[in-house]
Amino acid sequence: MLKNHFYSSRYQLGLFFAIIGLLSGIGSSAVAQNFPDKPLRLIVPFPPGGPTDIVARPLSQFLGEDLKQQVIIDNKGGAGGTIGADFVARAAPDGYTLFMGTVGTHAINPSLYKKLSYDAVKDFTPIALVASAPIVIAVNSSSPIKTLDDLIKLAKQKPESLQFGTAGNGTPGHLTAALFESTIKVNLKHIPYKGSAPAVTDLLGGQIDLVFDPIQSVLPHIVSGKLRALAVTSKVRAPVLPNIPTVAEQGYPQFESIAWWGVFAPAKIPKNVYALLKTNTEKVAASAAYKEKLGNLGVVPNTDFSEPFADFQAKELSKWARAVRDSGATLD
Repeated sequence: MLKNHFYSSRYQLGLFFAIIGLLSGIGSSAVAQNFPDKPLRLIVPFPPGGPTDIVARPLSQFLGEDLKQQVIIDNKGGAGGTIGADFVARAAPDGYTLFMGTVGTHAINPSLYKKLSYDAVKDFTPIALVASAPIVIAVNSSSPIKTLDDLIKLAKQKPESLQFGTAGNGTPGHLTAALFESTIKVNLKHIPYKGSAPAVTDLLGGQIDLVFDPIQSVLPHIVSGKLRALAVTSKVRAPVLPNIPTVAEQGYPQFESIAWWGVFAPAKIPKNVYALLKTNTEKVAASAAYKEKLGNLGVVPNTDFSEPFADFQAKELSKWARAVRDSGATLD
């Protein structure tokens, strides 16, 4: 009798947990079906006013209009974007917390940092690539270096004699230079600065020979004639510098290095939530209104979504792992 009671109790307990699980699944499905029924947060892993913030704010505005829910910008800067990325990696996978990922957070940092608190692939759902910008190789307008070919010839004649500035160790500019050196087979001398502004200031003052820096930092000085752009590092010319050839055009067809921005969500969000976010984010990125909001800083919105964002990220991870290795840069 006791034995039968034991089996009966265990059966009832199992049935209870099965029903709870079923109801939980139904509840989660219902929540997903009603998505979004409250405001969303877009985590920007850098302070207000920087390039990532500039890309994120109009995106959040237009995405909110399409979703009929406010998308609130939440700046969580620090540690090269890793603080914000870690926050989203640990967030609930319900689609209400999004992340404005960058080439740094989701392609460079996994190789650059010895200990990273998040996995750039396993902890995230890639939604859509939304914008990109090339790095510019620029010299002072008074420099005897007139072309990229001049730069390469001089660098081969006098290894490590040419000093190039960047916004710091492990930045896209620094690693683009490492990629350039390994591709062209030249050796330059790296002068890391704490940000783009002091590097550009020293180039204007003649203290260094050239910079590898994102286009938005050097564009005003190129337009004013104080700096000379030798090349841009994207596969196609920058619309704001249509007369400046790419590195690829100048004898190195496989060379490409861009800063990029894309929207991610935590891993394992519901499929229908993913589909809705993907469709609407791509729609915003490709819109004329978004392009207009980005202005003439050299940041180009993405309009071609034929390549899955996850595949693009995988290639970027591989490329930047090589660049980090070649540069010898590491951060704790």
